[in-house]
Amino acid sequence: MADINALVDQLSELTVLEAADLAKALEERWGVSAAAAVAVAGPAGGGAAAGPAEEEKTEFDVILTGDGGKKINVIKEVRAITGLGLGEAKALVEGAPKPIKEGVSKAEAEEIKKKIEEAGGTVDLK
Repeated sequence: MADINALVDQLSELTVLEAADLAKALEERWGVSAAAAVAVAGPAGGGAAAGPAEEEKTEFDVILTGDGGKKINVIKEVRAITGLGLGEAKALVEGAPKPIKEGVSKAEAEEIKKKIEEAGGTVDLK
C-alpha cells in the first residue's frame, strides 16, 4: 500500500501538460481511450427521463477574454499552459478573445482559468 501512496503523491505533483502526456502514453500503451471511459460512465439513473438539456457538459473551451492590464504575466502563463513560443503566445493574448485550449475536461478548464486569473487575465469557459 505504501507504493500506491507514493505513486499518488507523485501524480499529484504533475503539471496539467505532464498529466495530459501521461494520459496519452497510457492510452497508447493499453489501447484504451480516457474519453470512452467517461462516455461509458455517463450520468447515473438518468434513463429515458433525462433529456439532452440535463446532461452535464464534459468538454470545455477555455477562451481568453482579456489580459487585465498584465499582458506580460498572462503571456507567460499562456506559454506555460499551451507550450507556444513567445511570438505565438503574445499574438494570442493580444488577439483576445481567443481560445487557449479547446475540448478539455472541466477540471483542466478550471485549472487553466485559475492560473490565467492569478496572472491578471480574464477567461470564459464555454
